[in-house]
Amino acid sequence: MAFAQDAQTETAKTGGLNEIVVTARKREESVQDVPVAVTAMSEEMIQNRDITSIEKIAAATPNLNVGRASNGSSAQITLRGIGSSSTSIGIEQSVAIVVDGAYYGQGRVIEEGFFDLARVEVLKGPQALFFGKNATAGVISLTTNDPTYDWTGSIKAGYEFKANQYQIEGIISGPLSDTLGIRLAARYSDMDGGYYRNVSTPMNYTTVDVAQGFGDPETFVALPVKSPMPQQEEFLARGTLKWEPTDNLTNTLKVTRNQNDTLNNSWNYVAYSCGNGTGFSQLTVYPCEKDFITHQNGLPAEISRTVPYGSDDGQPYNRYRSWGVNNELEYDMDTMSIASVTNWQRNNNSWLCACNFQTTDAVAGGMIFATENSTWEAFSQELRLTSAFDGPFNFMIGGLYQKTDRDFGQWGFYSDVRNTAARPDLVYAASEKISTTKGETFAIFGQVRFEIMDGFELAAGGRYTDESKDSYFAQEYVNPAFSVVYRSADDPMGIVTANQKFKDFAPEVTLTYEPAPDILLYAAYKTAYKSGGFSNGGINSKLSADPYGDLTFNPEEAEGFEAGIKSTILDNQLRANLTLFTYTVNDFQVDFFNSPVFAFNTLTADAKTQGVELELEYAPYAVPGLNINAAVNYNDAKYDSFPEGPCYSGQTQAEGCNVVTADGQIRQNLTGQPLSVAPEWTGVIGVNYEADISDALMMGFNANARYSDSYNPSAFANPIAIQDDYWTIDAGVRVGASDGNWQLALIGKNLTNQFYVTGVVDGPSSGTAAGGVTGVKADQLGFGTLPRTVKVELTKRF
Repeated sequence: MAFAQDAQTETAKTGGLNEIVVTARKREESVQDVPVAVTAMSEEMIQNRDITSIEKIAAATPNLNVGRASNGSSAQITLRGIGSSSTSIGIEQSVAIVVDGAYYGQGRVIEEGFFDLARVEVLKGPQALFFGKNATAGVISLTTNDPTYDWTGSIKAGYEFKANQYQIEGIISGPLSDTLGIRLAARYSDMDGGYYRNVSTPMNYTTVDVAQGFGDPETFVALPVKSPMPQQEEFLARGTLKWEPTDNLTNTLKVTRNQNDTLNNSWNYVAYSCGNGTGFSQLTVYPCEKDFITHQNGLPAEISRTVPYGSDDGQPYNRYRSWGVNNELEYDMDTMSIASVTNWQRNNNSWLCACNFQTTDAVAGGMIFATENSTWEAFSQELRLTSAFDGPFNFMIGGLYQKTDRDFGQWGFYSDVRNTAARPDLVYAASEKISTTKGETFAIFGQVRFEIMDGFELAAGGRYTDESKDSYFAQEYVNPAFSVVYRSADDPMGIVTANQKFKDFAPEVTLTYEPAPDILLYAAYKTAYKSGGFSNGGINSKLSADPYGDLTFNPEEAEGFEAGIKSTILDNQLRANLTLFTYTVNDFQVDFFNSPVFAFNTLTADAKTQGVELELEYAPYAVPGLNINAAVNYNDAKYDSFPEGPCYSGQTQAEGCNVVTADGQIRQNLTGQPLSVAPEWTGVIGVNYEADISDALMMGFNANARYSDSYNPSAFANPIAIQDDYWTIDAGVRVGASDGNWQLALIGKNLTNQFYVTGVVDGPSSGTAAGGVTGVKADQLGFGTLPRTVKVELTKRF
């Protein structure tokens, strides 16, 4: 939906709708002229509602959900019911993230903080032409602010009461010369507390030495994770230079730095549904509750100090560092223009995880810990030539080159055994896992537009993609006690290499018709493609005869139709948009832990999503400064064909786990079952009012309610995982100078304090095997979202 409730001062005085500018087709246009379903957030809305992360964008968008995971890709981003699993770091997101025209397809982007934004656009449905590599579900496009033509600056200080979070932000912007502008922006925040409470007691962590015949027991104490969590410390900085040597040449260079440290990378994992029917976790003495509480312990400090990427005190952590350099060049030749986007990005993420996400010493192997260090680096160059002829014919043609490099290492630690004969930093390790993937992408894309008659246009185009990925995987150390499961690099099948090549052509055709200046009708046939790949964080299991098949997966392709009407009526007081869509996704990537062979597998299924979206926005002249918006979405997202889908833990034959595959595994038929995190009904309703209360003062108020129907966050139709329907309410009030010189704001989010999950995993070490006559389901550990937060914020502009 195109939000414009955060009106400019002029609009607040005169009433009526603001024009909303988007770049959905890589040129600035009114959102009402673009034949794409778009949710657009203005700079004012972003500031008034404190939208500074991918998760906060989702909280303001009715059919977008973001789940924060501890490991794997670290994110499950779902739009219209289509999304990507969080458990594999090698899976690119079906919902692509694009920042200043550059593609960020990795889930780790969830760790990035975003600030000083000019706009946010959520483009729904397959996107093949205008945003870097393809996206099968949609695109979240973020545009940061450029330098201003006059010297301006601002300082913003805030305090959030729930997490005891202090924040300060500073921006200075202006011209260095007649042709060169600069903008420097930085933000620092630190939490003295957090959002989730950890409740646990000290636990024993006992190992025996395999080098001494499983003797010489050694016991340490695993202390509870500190509370509350995540106690985040974050630093963001961006420098921008904009050079305009002539009227038709612009070059914009942006350099970004991000540092993010949190206590416990699984701080939001909650055992919200117990699988044994008792209401209490199978691993702990605590009840399964839909609350902002978790139960986790750290690795004993004596061990943690000796292991790769451990912490001095054994406390779990997440450490994220990133750099980004982005250069946009635009050259206008009157009837044609050239655009270039050159991007280099690098991020490093390391963590220590309590990886069964609940802690107990009551059973052997009850504690599972791991550390990880992964680095992602990508260079991309995109060029496009776009015409602007006066006649009926226009075109766009372009090309993309991207080179990527992932280095991945992971170390597992279980409270059973140690090996004093191993390398000193691996004495307590179960395994050491090393993996790399080097990728290269070439793409050519283009579109031709032909105005058949006045107001009636046909646009057709496509993207040809040629990709290669060369990967390496080895468990370079395996503790002898686990050699029955893990293949070491010394095994004849212990090193897995993959040289994958993918080719695809994704066409797109759109018809648009403007019967009147304020009405747009459109219909489109769209396709999109998402790369296959390699699961760098998988397992080479001795129980599996096909480690190559376990670690590789196929590309994902989307195809379907979309039609809509966009209208601005009542003399620019009411904006009403209606969209209908139906898409199939072939080889939809579904990642799961295949317990019979003790390996992660990425299967492919056929999925379908179809629905209707109604969006309204009203800004009456009778009440200047008032803006009301609403959206209602119906979405039916299901597996179209998945006859051999995974069973959930503890699923019995009578419950459907009774399909025997050709290799003797037991599966279930998931055809017709809902996709993960795919509510049928979602909606928002919001109001914003802004007015002068004196010659010198203004006041503003906004309130926004978001509704979600119930859904199942499990990709395998686990009946105990269901998330009930819920409402969340955000609201804010602000007062300040009429000229914008200063402002004091109070911003509340999730004021209903609603706990809900946007992803789920089976609790490790809980539940029983699937496919039996009887079974016990695993505890469901959900990715919880933020509780009620209230922030006070003071802004001074100069």
